Amino acid sequence: MNGDPGSITRAVLLAAGRGKRLGDLTANAPKPLLPVRGRPIIEWIIGGLRAAGIERFLCVIGYRGEMIEQRLGDGSDLGVQIGYVWQHTHHGTGAALRLGRAFAADGPVLMSFSDILTDYAHYRDVLERYRSAPCAAVMGINPMEDVSAGAAVILEGDRVVRIVEKPGPGDPTSRWNQAGVTAFGPEIWPVLDRLPMSDRGEYEITSAIGMLLAEGHTVRAVEFRGYWSDVGTPQAYADAERDWRGP
Repeated sequence: MNGDPGSITRAVLLAAGRGKRLGDLTANAPKPLLPVRGRPIIEWIIGGLRAAGIERFLCVIGYRGEMIEQRLGDGSDLGVQIGYVWQHTHHGTGAALRLGRAFAADGPVLMSFSDILTDYAHYRDVLERYRSAPCAAVMGINPMEDVSAGAAVILEGDRVVRIVEKPGPGDPTSRWNQAGVTAFGPEIWPVLDRLPMSDRGEYEITSAIGMLLAEGHTVRAVEFRGYWSDVGTPQAYADAERDWRGP
């Protein structure tokens, strides 16, 4: 465990995907290295998490992962410690996070997708909510008019009662989307070990959260009311270049 059960000082960054929706933009570089305002997306994320108290990082890499290793190195230039693990077969976000179990020493960990730009205050909010009331997970959620491309989060107060990956017609939905930044307690690791493959042929974080809920664990949500962007399409990338202001 990582000392105080309510304190999280380690983060796993999911950085293995290519970002096919970005087309030629990722033909020669992985999505986390795309520059926004002159700095790679993943460096903005590390900077925000460092400001929130994260000291050690594990990057789960795959597509052109050697470029991420070369850019970030051991993290000393960014004032943190960074290690790496390869996800050679892309079987989903749940499989990627599972690779971080030894790094987390079976303790709590902060997980972030490496294509999400969000206000730095959001990282602090998630970590503080977990510190003040440890539970199985505290997930960031952001409002969206259409959550069909993400994951709909259904709430009762601040508690998550259901999460639906890429909801289709007739599925439960809400205006809240899984924001891609989640603090997980140690309860997540045994769940990931027995996580079934989804209908999409992946081991998904959303399925793991669903299992936590089904087993009676508490999952809370923190609303992201400020800037948030999934830099996953050419238009979203152009918008981020225009709108992102950093810390």
